[in-house]
Amino acid sequence: MPTPGQESVWSYPRPAIAEPSRRRIQIVHADIVVADSDAAVRTIETSHPPSWYIPPDAITPGLLRPSTRRSFCEWKGEARYWHIEIGGHTFRDVGWSYANPTPAFAILRDHIAFYAGPFDRCAVDGERVQPQPGSFYGGWITSDLAGPFKGVPGSMGW
Repeated sequence: MPTPGQESVWSYPRPAIAEPSRRRIQIVHADIVVADSDAAVRTIETSHPPSWYIPPDAITPGLLRPSTRRSFCEWKGEARYWHIEIGGHTFRDVGWSYANPTPAFAILRDHIAFYAGPFDRCAVDGERVQPQPGSFYGGWITSDLAGPFKGVPGSMGW
């Protein structure tokens, strides 16, 4: 049950939607700013915390490496994955993007979303996020969200 000031992920729509946001999205690792944006796009879907898609000009140049991994979303289309290289360490398949999203998700074109777990600090408006449970989904959990969140054991069929 949400408390005052919280959004319930159970009131989010299905199918998913993408919407622009002015919230500040930051990713930092080993004191390197990976990304910093107040022009991200969030996707929301029933039972999921938001995923944050960052415009490419807000990602520090030189850190991204393309991956050969691909996946398919029934609403967004084909996703390609990205590695991040920091200080000689490669974080494999930690980001994903849609070069040719479906028309309903055109706003996501070339923006990149990242899993929060691998990085030292991911934040929304300065608040450190918790990664969505499980290893498949990439939502970011903040204190203004109420779950339960898809990804916990037993939730695959939700």
